[in-house]
Amino acid sequence: MSKIALVDDDRNILTSVSMTLEAEGFEVETYNDGQAALDAFNKKLPDMAVLDIKMPRMDGMDLLQRLRQKTAMPVIFLTSKDDEIDEVLGLRMGADDYVKKPFSQRLLVERIRALLRRQDAVATDEVGDAEETKVMERGDLRMDPLRHAVSWKGKDVSLTVTEFLLLQALAQRPGFVKSRDQLMDVAYDDQVYVDDRTIDSHIKRLRKKMRSADEEFSAIETLYGIGYRYNEE
Repeated sequence: MSKIALVDDDRNILTSVSMTLEAEGFEVETYNDGQAALDAFNKKLPDMAVLDIKMPRMDGMDLLQRLRQKTAMPVIFLTSKDDEIDEVLGLRMGADDYVKKPFSQRLLVERIRALLRRQDAVATDEVGDAEETKVMERGDLRMDPLRHAVSWKGKDVSLTVTEFLLLQALAQRPGFVKSRDQLMDVAYDDQVYVDDRTIDSHIKRLRKKMRSADEEFSAIETLYGIGYRYNEE
C-alpha cells in the first residue's frame, strides 16, 4: 500500500481528497501547512507528496526545495487556476507534475497512479524490457535504472523520476532527435495531458542538475521547434 502525504491548508480538500485516496487503496497522511509536513518527513518519508503551493508557515515551494535536498520522491503540486508562473517555477524546482484547482479527484488519482507506475519502472526490473533496466553508459554519463542512480564524470546526480526517464530516453540513442511529443509519451501516462512548457521546464531542471556536477555540461541540445537531442561527448 503506497503512502501519500497530502499537504494543504484547506481542510475541506484534506478531508475529501483523503477519503477518495483511501477508498482507492492508498494510505494517506494529511498536513495543513508545510512546516508540519516537513517535521513528519524528517522522521519518515512517504512514497509521494501532493502539495498546495500557498500555505502558512511554510509554502509548497519552500517545502519542495527542502525535500529535493534529501529525496527524489514524486511530488505533485496543486495550483490555483491562474498560477502559471507558480507551475513553471515548481517544475523547475523539481516537481514531477501539477494539477489545477478546482480539480477532478479522479484526475488526481490517475496522476498519482501514473507517477507511482513510473517510479516503479525505474526502481525495479519488473516493468519494461531488459534494454530499459540495464546499466547504460554514454561517455561520461552512467545510468542505473534498477537503483535510480545517475552519475556524470563519477559525480552522483540526484534526479526525480521524470528527469530520469527523460534523460534515459535521450541518451539511449545519441544523435537522434526526440520531439516534445515523444518525450511526453516517455514521461507521462497516456491518460495525462501536459503541454510543451512542462517538458521544457523538466529539461531546464535536468540541465541545471547536470551542470551542478560539471558546469560545462552540454550534452543535451535544443533544436528549436523540433525537440531535443543527446550528443555523446
